[in-house]
Amino acid sequence: MDFQTAVKTCLSKYTDFTGRASRSEFWWFVLAQLVILIVASLIHRFVYGIAALGLLLPALAVGARRLHDIGKSGWFLLLALIPLVNLVLIYFYVQPTQPESNSYGEPPTA
Repeated sequence: MDFQTAVKTCLSKYTDFTGRASRSEFWWFVLAQLVILIVASLIHRFVYGIAALGLLLPALAVGARRLHDIGKSGWFLLLALIPLVNLVLIYFYVQPTQPESNSYGEPPTA
């Protein structure tokens, strides 16, 4: 999945916490989010706040779908609230896609 497709997919599924998201979809969206937030912070604090709030729901949704892709529950996102333990999430995010179907659906196509 390329950069543009990943960002479009994540923004179009901004409240879809079901299904699965590939590694490339997740990491391309993280990169886009980082760039948007850096540019917004250079403009003004208020613009940064609006951008951060606007990207919060899509980021949570793609994070949950990425966890579904490796067979984990989206509730593991709550680990981000615990200092140092949230590093486990990064480990989960870099895991390869399960090639077979799991309880969250078919594997992503790209």
